[in-house]
Amino acid sequence: MKQKISVVTGASQGIGFEICRQLAQKGITVVLTARNLKKGETAVQKLQKEGLHVSFYPLDVTKQDDIQSLVTHVKEKFGRVDILVNNAGVHLNPTESALTVALDIVKRSMEADVYGHLLLCQKIIPLMRQHHYGRIVNMSSKAGQLATMGAKKLGYKMSKAALNVLTAVLADEVKGNNILINSMTPGWVRTEMGGSEAPRSIEEGADTAIWLATLPDDGPTGGFFYEHQPIPW
Repeated sequence: MKQKISVVTGASQGIGFEICRQLAQKGITVVLTARNLKKGETAVQKLQKEGLHVSFYPLDVTKQDDIQSLVTHVKEKFGRVDILVNNAGVHLNPTESALTVALDIVKRSMEADVYGHLLLCQKIIPLMRQHHYGRIVNMSSKAGQLATMGAKKLGYKMSKAALNVLTAVLADEVKGNNILINSMTPGWVRTEMGGSEAPRSIEEGADTAIWLATLPDDGPTGGFFYEHQPIPW
């Protein structure tokens, strides 16, 4: 197989950045995407100084034109996408009650955490089908588990639960194409979003994503994982 090409969204810092690093360390060509141009370029420069094959492309997953531009870019430059890590996401008004949260907060959560990922999958899966190979990793959260659902964080919980639905539906639709699609939770990680009190390192948070992104052909699909193990929806 030719050199594998990966696209990672929301990757200028934190878990996304570490996913790019670890994929590139495995010899995979990485397209690091981020909404902030300066932060994205700085992130790529750091990885390139480590001798890693990583390039930057600006992407706001809530903008359809950005998504189309990215897909056109990778098609023209590489002719393929083998790995897509949908890491971009937001966490808005985390402690506000569902009884008072503004509808706009919920809409923005869905746009960033679900709709953009759906459109990326719709654009990139046809490329994967052409080469009969694909791995898609959706960065979800335990907050999206219906099995343990509780109060507050409505926009975040709705979007992550919907992302899990997207995972299961798409995985079933592409069966037989050697395209494996899974959701995962990194746990509570010491990132800008997670805060300094979180118990897990960024490397630990990225580990399951790397595993899912590099699964063998007989690997799982349509599942929800934490530390390489399936967990309830």
